[in-house]
Amino acid sequence: MTLSDSLSSDSKISTSRRALLRALAIAPIAASAASPWNGTPASLHQCYEDEPATLARTKEGRSISRFRYHNAERRWMLTDIVAFPESRFTNPALHFAGFVCQQALCAYLLDVGFADEWNAQHIRQDIAKALTYANACGFGHDCPDMARLAAVLSPYWKWGYHYDDWEEDRPLTGGFIPTTIKPLVRALLDRVHDVTGHPRPKGCQRRPQEARS
Repeated sequence: MTLSDSLSSDSKISTSRRALLRALAIAPIAASAASPWNGTPASLHQCYEDEPATLARTKEGRSISRFRYHNAERRWMLTDIVAFPESRFTNPALHFAGFVCQQALCAYLLDVGFADEWNAQHIRQDIAKALTYANACGFGHDCPDMARLAAVLSPYWKWGYHYDDWEEDRPLTGGFIPTTIKPLVRALLDRVHDVTGHPRPKGCQRRPQEARS
């Protein structure tokens, strides 16, 4: 894919998202109805057997969305002092990353009009599901490695347990280690920042090695 093709694709995603948000500003709509994404959220409701969500952008939803994004960014700032540098600490790293991804993706879903209560009931700690819904609603983060990490993370509570005595029950890491987890989560946070327009929280500065080239 050429650079011009990539820019064109990003432009189409932004245009589609703006079209939906303009429609939501006029009147709330049910996600099971026709949408600029050809009813894809409706097909997900059927696939997951979820209650159809009513998308309605509100000031309260926008405020909670910003809080969730800031919560994700502030928690991610702690990677310098938690167990991320050592590959042997993959389990706590995955649990930590799961929380951050859940907060970031729910921030996006809230921004496009999903209710916080709907997210709590239907998304919970399923990162893969949250990413699927977000991409169906214009998030545009089609990264195969992030999708694979999301599947490994889901549900992320499982990484908070110790499995020393039950080796056969130990969840599979998918080969991820802290050094491969960090850039994927960082890219996800950046995408949420870019598409929602939420400012980064005060004191949250990208480290030099994380700056985009």
